[in-house]
Amino acid sequence: MTGYSPDAADRRILDVLQHDGRAGHAELARAVNMSPRAVSARVRRLEEAGVISGYAAVIDPERIGLPVLAFVRLRHSGETGQSFRDLAADLPEILEAHHVTGENSLFIKVAARSMKHLEEVSGRIGTLGEVATSVVYSSPLPPRPVSA
Repeated sequence: MTGYSPDAADRRILDVLQHDGRAGHAELARAVNMSPRAVSARVRRLEEAGVISGYAAVIDPERIGLPVLAFVRLRHSGETGQSFRDLAADLPEILEAHHVTGENSLFIKVAARSMKHLEEVSGRIGTLGEVATSVVYSSPLPPRPVSA
């Protein structure tokens, strides 16, 4: 369903799920003042429409031994698609990648064990083109829910 337009109840369901992806249909029903059955149908429609694309646990990379967060900008003169996907499949340190406009091809979010490890990861990415790496000092605005 392209162009799905959530109504106020859908938006409230989405808001609750973004804050607590483990919320059950009974809890969602209380939050939007609907029956669990009606909420279940709405959630299913939101999933089928691709509005809800999945559910996941949010992990703090630092707590699992990856305290260095960085963004690697890749400038590649040719097609980066498949070669980057192949490289990313071998590098679990790559958390996100965004194809962007401007002189860089990709902005790549990386978590590493140390500066030396980050250097190694950046070097591997650098096999695809010119890289520039920026280390994150802090994140004054962590990821936040999408407002529907």
